[in-house]
Amino acid sequence: MFIVTRGGADVPETEAVQTPARPVRRRRRWFVVLAAGLVLVLFAAGTLWVGVRARNARDHLVRAAALVQQLRGQLVTGDPAATGTLAALQRSTAAARAETADPGWSIGGRLPVVGDEFTAVRTVAAALDDLARDGLPPLVATAATTNPAALTPRNGRIDLAPLQAAAPRLRAADTAVRAALDRVTAIPAGGLSEPVRSAVAELTAKLGEAAAVTTTANRSAAALPTMLGAYGARTYLVLFQNPAEIRATGGLSGAYVVVRADRGAVAIVDQGAPSEWVSWKRPVLPLTASDRTLWTDRLGTFFGNVNLTPHFPTAAALAREMYRRRSGRAVDGVLTTDPVALSYLLGAVGTVPVPGGPALTAEAAVPILLSRMYRRDVTLEQQDAFFARAARAAFEAVTSRRWDAAQLLAALARAAGERRLLVWSARPAENRWVAGTVLSGVLPADDGERPTVGVFLNDGSGAKLGYYLRQAARVTAGRCRGDGRRELTVRVELRSTAPRSGLSRAVTGLGLAGDPYTVRTVVAVYSPAGGSLERMHLDGEQHPFGSGLDRGRAVGQVVVDVPPGGHRTLDVTLVTGVYPAGRQSALVPRLWTTPAVAPWEQSVETPDGCKSGR
Repeated sequence: MFIVTRGGADVPETEAVQTPARPVRRRRRWFVVLAAGLVLVLFAAGTLWVGVRARNARDHLVRAAALVQQLRGQLVTGDPAATGTLAALQRSTAAARAETADPGWSIGGRLPVVGDEFTAVRTVAAALDDLARDGLPPLVATAATTNPAALTPRNGRIDLAPLQAAAPRLRAADTAVRAALDRVTAIPAGGLSEPVRSAVAELTAKLGEAAAVTTTANRSAAALPTMLGAYGARTYLVLFQNPAEIRATGGLSGAYVVVRADRGAVAIVDQGAPSEWVSWKRPVLPLTASDRTLWTDRLGTFFGNVNLTPHFPTAAALAREMYRRRSGRAVDGVLTTDPVALSYLLGAVGTVPVPGGPALTAEAAVPILLSRMYRRDVTLEQQDAFFARAARAAFEAVTSRRWDAAQLLAALARAAGERRLLVWSARPAENRWVAGTVLSGVLPADDGERPTVGVFLNDGSGAKLGYYLRQAARVTAGRCRGDGRRELTVRVELRSTAPRSGLSRAVTGLGLAGDPYTVRTVVAVYSPAGGSLERMHLDGEQHPFGSGLDRGRAVGQVVVDVPPGGHRTLDVTLVTGVYPAGRQSALVPRLWTTPAVAPWEQSVETPDGCKSGR
């Protein structure tokens, strides 16, 4: 090997003069040190610059969050100041986006350790800015041009024009909200620090709530004009469920009305009590194999049992067919509600006098309809007659009075959120408008990141003792398994406030539990989609249970008897479907329950992370 000397002659390496090389190496080392120093200085300067911009972006986003809350309140009340609030919000989100859009921020997104944080904040700022520019203006415009009073009935007719005009704006708003939700949901949470991860999770939850509202508003504006007869008269079977004799969707249908909607005018054209109806020897419609296994043919042969299943479209189709066979009239859809939902509406509508009986108020409706009407001196015929008069009086009050639209819409939203209002259309195209909302009464086919657990109750006493039932449910996320599943534990508590004596036969009914004052309840627990049930413990002891499958979910059923003043605890261990590696710890379970007389005490506990195991 040769090297070139200062004179230019090639000499063997072994003969090269070594002394002159030392200054060269020294200079090289100083050059490297200088270069490294410059890089560090530039990095420090860039970090400081990005840090300043991050602080500015944070301040803008905090300001935007406060403005969103202010705007939300203004939209609910119809405050004209919403336009100015929206403009201020747009300035804040645009400023936050600008602070996170420079090249320094892009470089920060490529750095190890903290790169995911830069990307997450930048994504959040961009998503919120797009939402403020594209999603919120249509909502503000709708609120500004649609007077809630215009939605109140006049002489039994609802003006459909405001809904039809609002439909395109609400569709645009829903599209923008869902786009923002998709962008934020796609942010990888694994590489984020706890404060950023929590902030992203909270924003995801808030956007999810907003999307639920905009989707319902969008579909309602599209569906209601059609369903209210804008393009041809429609008829609907409206069932009033009695949760004192509980069923999976709410309760035994104690009364019904048939309403006709024609260009916004709504009127009752038939009413009665299903107790008048006969039963059928065979199901009136074909049942699935899973329905037969879980509920037997009773589901399709007796009207009081059509909603043993929590799947409302099945219950509604069976009810529609039974009414058709009895009356000769094929209705266009089926709706349900209950006295608890009615009590919410009465808070907005006011007191409703009922001929030949006590007046209905927000405070008295539930005890009157679900308890006082079952006194010893009231016959079954008198009960049915009062329920029919009460249903007509309440309907006429809602469709003829001038009420506060915002207050009534809030009451409807509360009832729908508790699944006390369910809607099904016999027309598939219209049914798609309801699909995926709380009005559909359908567990999601795919849970996504929200593994959904269902706890549904059916009376097994043949009585009205559900008025005295109190219930609680808690879902706790447990260990992660190596097969991609996660364990969940469901605790269901049932308590009876029933007296030990003094109730009428109308309340104690058939007394199928043996003791007529014991509440017998069939508890059906549904696993998340693609999941399974492993075991049940009743009051701490392992307990056998019936099992089956229902539309991709495992179902376990057990009979629970609760004596007067008693308390029973059911613990269920189940597992989710399979999720990609690392996603199990981010799952947030969701709980669906049967609407009951008293509200459920519910909680969902998701510890940070999860322990792995077989």
